[in-house]
Order: sequence, then structure tokens, then C-alpha cells
Amino acid sequence: MPGTDPRYERFVALGDSQSEGLGDGDDTTGLRGFADRLAEHLARHSPDLRYANLAVRGRLAHQVRAEQLAPALAFRPDLVTVIAGVNDLLRPRFDADEVAGHLEAMFAALTAQGARVATLTFPDMARMTPLARPLAPRIAALNARVRAAARRHGVTVAETGHHEVVTDPRLWSPDRLHASPLGHRRIADALAHALALPGSDDAWTRPLPPPAAPAPAGLHLAAAELRWAASFLGPWLLRRLGGHSSGDGRTAKRPDLLPVPAPPDRGR
Repeated sequence: MPGTDPRYERFVALGDSQSEGLGDGDDTTGLRGFADRLAEHLARHSPDLRYANLAVRGRLAHQVRAEQLAPALAFRPDLVTVIAGVNDLLRPRFDADEVAGHLEAMFAALTAQGARVATLTFPDMARMTPLARPLAPRIAALNARVRAAARRHGVTVAETGHHEVVTDPRLWSPDRLHASPLGHRRIADALAHALALPGSDDAWTRPLPPPAAPAPAGLHLAAAELRWAASFLGPWLLRRLGGHSSGDGRTAKRPDLLPVPAPPDRGR
């Protein structure tokens, strides 16, 4: 509840590329992402906070459960974010019940140990790219199951899918799959608000100022869609057809509970 001033000592993030921070920095300068940003918010009120991020890009929900749940439980965290399922949504043989089952198993294990768990719902990708319209029923099905599982286990849900601002292109990277630095900041703010953290509010739901240039339309929109498909969708499909993942050979960026560093100057 607002005003209870919750304090946490051990925060762990589980998930895929979004939790790892893709779109907010890069592999050279370092990835930040919403989980780092949320940890920074927490540390302002809990100076002794320790934070681990076990997320790895490309991971499916069953892989997050198999690879990240046991290490997370070993840390005995008091706060955990569990966000996965988008990579599953993009697979030809998506099964909403199966994916939600893996998420619920993580919810159950973590809450049974006494952790506060938070997750979120996903926006309709078709509102960002017309080529994603076939995914709309999948997203709705997964969101419904996430909400139901969260209710059963007392998991906090940030309802990011409801608000118009979440489909503003400025909140997304050029690949339209990963949040931009501004998008990651809004996700962190949404989770902080859902968790009723001190200093949080609903400002993350408010629209951005009007863009300087109008959105593409007509032939310009069609050309933009073709460029996106050639630059991002095509390479992604080729990796999948070849049985490869962007996360092959990668490990977690913060596999241990460590103090939260001061936020960088970039992209605040």
C-alpha cells in the first residue's frame, strides 16, 4: 500500500533480453535497462540493497525457469521481477498455457519462499507494426493467464499493456522488440508504481509531448515496414530457422548479489 515505505535488501531480476537491458546501452558501453533502473530507485531508499540480474537474451520461458529459478532461490531474495514470454510469442508453436505454466511455477516457488514478486503485461505489438497483427490474440491470451497466475500467488502486476503511451515509437528501439532508454525508464517507473515504492507515481502512464515530425503514412509507412522487415525481422527468422539464438554462449550480466552502483549520466 502507498505510504508503507517498503525496503528491500536483495533484489533479483529473471527473464530475457528486456530484463537484461537490450536497447538501453550496448555490449560495449554496458547495458542498463529497466531492472538496473529499478534497482537504482530501490537503492535510494534501501542503501544496503544488493542486486543480481540473471536474465539472458533470447531465453524462452522454460529456459528462464530451468536456468535462473534455482540460483534466484539460493539468493533468498525479498524482491524479484519475473518477465518472460515474448520470445515464446514469436515462435510458430506458441502455447499460452505452457508458457504461463512456467511463469506460474516461478511465481509459486519464489512467493513460497517469502519473496515479493512483480511482473507485467505486454502491449499489443500490432499497434507498433502492422506486420505483427497475427500476434495480437497470442498477446491477449498470455496476458490473461499471467494476470490469473499472479492473482493466485499474490504477484504484483504492472499493467503496461493498457496505456496508449506504451506504443509510442519513441519508447521502442528501431527493432520494435526492445525498449529504448526512455522505454526502459518507463517500465522501471511502472514497476515502482505497482510496487508502491516511495517516490513513485503514475507519471509513466502520461503521453509524451507531440513528436517534431509526423508519423509516416501511406507509401512512406509501407516503405518503413519493408525496411524494418529487411533489417530486423528477416535476420531474426534466419536465426530461428538455423536453430540459433541471440543468447547462444551468453551468461547473466550480474550473476551475483552486488551493491547497486551509482546511475550513469547517460540516458537518465
